[in-house]
Amino acid sequence: MDRRFYLDLAESGLRMPIGADLVLHEKEDVEAIKCDGKRLGAIIEETARRFNTPLAIPLMDLMLEKQTLLNMLDVPADQIPTWHFSSCPAPEILETVDRRIMEPYGPRLKANVDAVSYIAKETDLLPVAMSIGPFSLMTKLLSDPITPVYESGTGMSARDSPEICTVERALEMSIRVILQSITAQLEVGAKAVMIAEPAANRVFFSPKQLAKGSDIFERYVMVYNRRIRQLCREYDADLLFHCCGELVEDMVRNFASLDSAVLSLGSSRVLWEDTALVPPTTVLYGNLPSKSFYSDEIITIQQVEEKACELITRMKQANHPFILGSECDVLSVPGCQSMIMSKVEAFVNCSC
Repeated sequence: MDRRFYLDLAESGLRMPIGADLVLHEKEDVEAIKCDGKRLGAIIEETARRFNTPLAIPLMDLMLEKQTLLNMLDVPADQIPTWHFSSCPAPEILETVDRRIMEPYGPRLKANVDAVSYIAKETDLLPVAMSIGPFSLMTKLLSDPITPVYESGTGMSARDSPEICTVERALEMSIRVILQSITAQLEVGAKAVMIAEPAANRVFFSPKQLAKGSDIFERYVMVYNRRIRQLCREYDADLLFHCCGELVEDMVRNFASLDSAVLSLGSSRVLWEDTALVPPTTVLYGNLPSKSFYSDEIITIQQVEEKACELITRMKQANHPFILGSECDVLSVPGCQSMIMSKVEAFVNCSC
């Protein structure tokens, strides 16, 4: 697509939360809607209309691809949320994934694909595909991914450590499932792909190792996300890249090298300083502390408005294309829905 589309959105002063989860949880039958593509698509449309944005951004369900992968490995459904590999997967497991990846989708993935199709066929909105990032999916498959990632950063290999072997096999499984999920959404009309890679951060990667020249971030994060970037190019679709984790500057530079149309960063980053790390053809998005919107003790409506105005002012001064938004998807919290929504509406409608 023409990159000018996103630059024009930024220039127009768009304010946009990632808010489908909030709108979904206003309904009574949430779980049923998640498995019904047309109704889920209608929720995504309602979200975009409510917040006056042309981007139809789906739910950021970071368990979906894990569920899809473990279904292929016949893990019982009730065990999937907490299931981890207890040893390095045999090479045959990769063959199993390759063989079963074209089987009919499970109800949740099918609903996601059908929701994108609904947006593409029934609305004038821009249909956006959604997937967890490969590294973040890998971290959901191990009970302790931090130790082997660190060991690999010291120069150890899968031959030295079964835990490193597990990380690398899990990454290979993850990218297979993610590419298939994205392709399915592109095939039904998605024009952009949002990748949520929150685990690619300084919790999982040692800043000291990276400063000393370790290529571990390149090998475990960037190589796989570049495969996604290439898939987007093949379909003439734009990449919207999201990471709300704690980052060091080199990580931001690496993400910027993907040449995404939009780069979404968490509230730990100072966006007007990050403009020095990101090309002017990439719109910076975010990064209000929406994970804290559930509590007035952490942040009030007035403070949300003040932070929104500061971001708008500072980003104008930095002369970098910017869309004001949430630092991540704005999740519904039981008992706090109205408070969260009021803060979302505050930054969308505030006059700065």
